[in-house]
Amino acid sequence: MAECAGECDRRCSRTHHRKPCLFFCNKCCAKCLCVPPGYYGNKETCPCYNNWRTSAVGPNALNHWPILLS
Repeated sequence: MAECAGECDRRCSRTHHRKPCLFFCNKCCAKCLCVPPGYYGNKETCPCYNNWRTSAVGPNALNHWPILLS
């Protein structure tokens, strides 16, 4: 999981919502063993990361991190 911390730190480094971004990114990485490249978007490169949905409005409303339903 050390790889997750480094990759999520990179992915979340440019958001103003760093704490929730890191929380959800690390949760996704622990399940998927994958973090999308870049700082925003690119979810399609990690299938389970891409398939998780936000609780209120759907899959792409919060592109910096997913909010899990489960």
